[in-house]
Amino acid sequence: MTVLDDRTTAATWPAAYPQGYAVVDVETTGLARDDRIVSAAVYRLDARGNVEDHWYTLVNPERDPGPVWIHGLTSDVLEGAPLFTEIAAEFAARLDGRVLVAHNAMFDWQMIAREYARAQSAAPVRQRLCTIALAKELSLPLPNHKLESLAAHFGVVQQRAHNALDDARVLAEAFRPSLHAAAERNVRLPLLECRPLTEWASTPAQPRAGHPSSYRAGGWRPSRKRPACPYPNPGRYESDKPLKQGMRVAFSGDTSIDRELLEDRTVEAGLHVATSVSRLTSLLVTNDPDSATSKTLKARSFGTPVVDEAAYTQLLRDVTPADG
Repeated sequence: MTVLDDRTTAATWPAAYPQGYAVVDVETTGLARDDRIVSAAVYRLDARGNVEDHWYTLVNPERDPGPVWIHGLTSDVLEGAPLFTEIAAEFAARLDGRVLVAHNAMFDWQMIAREYARAQSAAPVRQRLCTIALAKELSLPLPNHKLESLAAHFGVVQQRAHNALDDARVLAEAFRPSLHAAAERNVRLPLLECRPLTEWASTPAQPRAGHPSSYRAGGWRPSRKRPACPYPNPGRYESDKPLKQGMRVAFSGDTSIDRELLEDRTVEAGLHVATSVSRLTSLLVTNDPDSATSKTLKARSFGTPVVDEAAYTQLLRDVTPADG
């Protein structure tokens, strides 16, 4: 493993690289549109990845905290925390003019964008960089794309997984040598545009028959229709590996998260929502695998992998980018 330091000279540092980064981690009540941030952390880095300062806050989500067994934040802990509207300005100041860096950056950016949309504002972020995508650009020999694997590769000690402050620290420490390796090899940084949400819905959406709505008054909705999946199908899901962009995911039966929201979250992760099960289907999500629906029967006959909703929502947190 090669870890570079500040001996990387100005002459070798690509001029096109950004001048500052905001390494971010947010913990949330879940993965759906109406889920909320419960904690957030930002490490501000200069152009070469050196830490300038860091910031952390709890956030009162004004609802059940969700998977306490993951983030460890109970309702009692969050009750006295500030609302997002109360920390939005400080959060924005720490993001302003910088590239947002996160592990699975699409997830963190979308949760942040939604919170600002609810606050009838927008985060001052124009570009994001996913450290999973950067690891792929650098061809790092990682067993998987989990943060713990990236940290282990660079010798960074993770103390409290799924604690926003520690996860952001770990990522900042792992990002710096990644950035230096990219600069030494003149590797293009995988920067993507961030488009803040701007459309605000003052009334909840009407639920479909048989599906309770996850919207509330003052909720939001995106201004664009769901796009088609732009990635090729990489094949079937394997239980010891993460999901990969382009996989075809089918759903069967009732889900605790509104089906439309779950499907939108699937598309936002770069996956394809399949309306039926075929030999090309990568995965079937169902909470009742023993049911005799046409989808579960076809899944059995084709040998299509099956997972329940809880397992699937966790898999959505760590979707591997498509092969570039």
